[in-house]
Amino acid sequence: METTIENQSFSYKNQDIGNGRGVYISTYGCQMNVNDSDRMYTLLEMANFTPVDNPLEASVIIINSCSIREKPVHKVYSEVGKYKRLKDQNPKLKIGIGGCVGQQEKDKLIKNQPLIDFVFGTDTIDTLPDILQNLIEQESKRKEEKSKIVKAGFAHRDPYHVETLVRNPGVSTFVNITKGCDNFCTFCVVPFTRGREKSRPKAHIMQDIQTLAKRGVKEITLLGQNVNSYESDCGTNLAQLMKSIAVETPIERIRFTTSHPKDFDQELMDVIAQHPDKICEYIHLPFQSGNSRILNLMNRGYTREEYIEKIKMIKKTIPNVVLSTDIICGFPGETEEEFQDTLSLVQEVGYETIFAFMYSPRPNTKAAKFEDQVPEDVKSDRLQRLFESHNKMAFELARAYENRVLDILVEKKHDDDDKPREGMIKYSGRSRQNKLVYFEAPETEQGMIGRTVNVKITKAYPAVFRGEMVGSIN
Repeated sequence: METTIENQSFSYKNQDIGNGRGVYISTYGCQMNVNDSDRMYTLLEMANFTPVDNPLEASVIIINSCSIREKPVHKVYSEVGKYKRLKDQNPKLKIGIGGCVGQQEKDKLIKNQPLIDFVFGTDTIDTLPDILQNLIEQESKRKEEKSKIVKAGFAHRDPYHVETLVRNPGVSTFVNITKGCDNFCTFCVVPFTRGREKSRPKAHIMQDIQTLAKRGVKEITLLGQNVNSYESDCGTNLAQLMKSIAVETPIERIRFTTSHPKDFDQELMDVIAQHPDKICEYIHLPFQSGNSRILNLMNRGYTREEYIEKIKMIKKTIPNVVLSTDIICGFPGETEEEFQDTLSLVQEVGYETIFAFMYSPRPNTKAAKFEDQVPEDVKSDRLQRLFESHNKMAFELARAYENRVLDILVEKKHDDDDKPREGMIKYSGRSRQNKLVYFEAPETEQGMIGRTVNVKITKAYPAVFRGEMVGSIN
């Protein structure tokens, strides 16, 4: 929920915040950005800054956003403007930009946004406490220090070879295993904003996971821009890493995202099939376009036919697999007939969930220079038709879950939701199939968060399920 700030006065609610150490981070983008924000909060807490949940209480506001699509970039500019009133009321308020936007748009941001005090990139998160401390100490020389701090913020650091920092991991959390990407898809800025591909040492990852398990984490998601290209210093690939986690750690559930089809192989599928008690049968495998010519223009490294063969391999090895995907509508040069290939592939595979977007040109990418850009109204129309086409299938696939009993890892208690039945409390959690499920449990049940319980699904929609608890597992 966003906080309305336009008509509210700026005031501090505790002394630490008023002294310039209260930090609010606004996050937009992918799971990598969410994970990066968690790391920022942790590093700042270690440096005696105070995380706050409301920008009205902050003396430092950080906007952490991606730049893979055009919309998050516009969101950054809009977000900065939203805080102008706070800046007017409190000139000491500091506003900074991080994430892929900070990495890629730093010069434009400094030039065009006078409200911004500092910018830092994805590879320099570890410098954030130093940046803020310098700003606080050099308030009287703010303009001079601003340029120095921006440069310092882009000094090389590698945060992926140190311990994962998770402030409040909860029941489920992300664990970064790779950063960057070497694929250079013609539509994607990741190689320019997060750098070339680099894998973390296996020993560091295993140590992190053991630590997280001791802190009560039950489920981890191995995270990377191209997670299945992971190759550690000791030669371990993603399949072998997942096997080690399944066998050598007490983590109850293992997921991974995001995979690239060209690197998806039988070994990975075999490991998933061999550890059904630990590794979830949910796979996110982007195909982006259902047409081979467009895939070639995208530099994806596979054809439609090769992608379908991967899907057949997955379904054969894991018959109960649940699939989701990413799709781009209106890539430069895409014809109506080629868009129809995308529609048909969605139906052929039977994805339970799709994440689809209109193509947007991004700086430094080859596709931004292609001459045959698709008009905005055509892209919008295709995106709408894609959602409409998938919607009917999604509802049918969801209804198949009704009356089934699923294993739900309980993540949250909902005190503010619609009032549950008398003597009951409302909870939510996720199934192994990555379905968000709301259910009620008796008030007499204790310690629900972190438990895995049996829930019978009473009503299923594509985005959310509702059910009733019928027993616990652990």
